[in-house]
Amino acid sequence: MELITSAIHEADSPLWTVRATAGRRLAKEAQAPEVREVLHRLLLDPDDTGVIHETAEALMQRGDAHGLRVVLTALARTQDLETADHLWAEISGDPRWSAENGADQLVEQLRELTSDEDAGVRNEAQSILLRRERP
Repeated sequence: MELITSAIHEADSPLWTVRATAGRRLAKEAQAPEVREVLHRLLLDPDDTGVIHETAEALMQRGDAHGLRVVLTALARTQDLETADHLWAEISGDPRWSAENGADQLVEQLRELTSDEDAGVRNEAQSILLRRERP
């Protein structure tokens, strides 16, 4: 718990490298409600895309629906096209798409998230699945 508290505090650092490291550390605890809000803030960092990239990459590397859900939530919330591009790049660039088992796992997670309680998550998951179905 002390490590989480420390990383949450570091997420407010003026240094982008410290915020990015905090995002990587907090991604490991993405299922915790108190951590998710901090992760959303880091994924929508207005000052440095390095923070967005490092945090989103760490969340996707988890390989589970918790990490994917946090990235989809940020994608649904962002009003900034550059941020949306960075978040989309992390989702679409996930190496699991290149492996049959990995792609199946991602599709299954996206299908699960199409019934999420958050409308933004549902919509983003459905949108990605629709893009995959198009020839």
